[in-house]
Amino acid sequence: MNRRKFLTAVSSIAILQSLPWKASATLFKPMELGLLIVPMEESIRRVYEMGFTNCFFSIDRYLNHFTSALAKDFCGWLEKYKLTATAVEVVEPQPLIWDFLRGPMTIGLVPRATRTARIDALKQASDFAALLNVNQVQTHCGFIPENPDDPLYDETVKAIQEVAVHCKANGQYFLMETGQETPTTTSRALRDAGMLNLGVGLDTANVILYGKANPVDAAEILGPYIRAVHAKDGLWPTNPSQLGREVLIGTGKVDFKKVFTILKNNGYTGTITIERETSGPQQIEDVKREKHYLEGVLKEVLG
Repeated sequence: MNRRKFLTAVSSIAILQSLPWKASATLFKPMELGLLIVPMEESIRRVYEMGFTNCFFSIDRYLNHFTSALAKDFCGWLEKYKLTATAVEVVEPQPLIWDFLRGPMTIGLVPRATRTARIDALKQASDFAALLNVNQVQTHCGFIPENPDDPLYDETVKAIQEVAVHCKANGQYFLMETGQETPTTTSRALRDAGMLNLGVGLDTANVILYGKANPVDAAEILGPYIRAVHAKDGLWPTNPSQLGREVLIGTGKVDFKKVFTILKNNGYTGTITIERETSGPQQIEDVKREKHYLEGVLKEVLG
């Protein structure tokens, strides 16, 4: 690392250490709606056309190809359509099996077989996010053991620390997305990792889909650490081998009014990112309906 990069990293660390947990970007109104996308010019243009001001980048498809030229393209598209990217997320490399039977062995930083590769992927994502001037990097950390005496628990906390240290040098927060673990386990891992730039990406549906918690309770338990929110709805799992089902926002088990009220009371001023796991024309129509629904809820909560 040359002297200039070193001084920049030191400056970023000092700034992050001075920030309270509730600090967030002031580019948007509190809880302004955005959309989760795989970044391409077409998808970024669609975000603009649907009336959003911001987007959350899922960038797994570009893993191992995070070049300065690609960053220049992304920044150019964002500027062209007057949008801001709020975070980047990677969950790969494969294998990833999103169920209860093989998920614990394949998802996140918990599995030993893929841990080193996933740490490397997150470091790559952090460096790429720095080129985009994005200060949040998010992932699923996996089925973190509820038993803190399980050897995998301590190993996972150390892995989280390693990624957080790398993000810190880039002036970024590292966010643990909710889902595979209970909110209490997430809270314990946050405490034990002990990093000021470590936070939570609350996915309102995932805690339901994995049968781990009600999102209202999750928001209360993790409130001070929440720095990003994925708005998504879902149904509880009824097959013990398979996750619950994601559904159109407003038709599932998430009480968005209560969740948003808790966020407001905790001083959350970040964005609310709609994530809809359909595709094609149906996804566009779903997102339009979800945006309208959430705008009504937010108007009621925020006044």
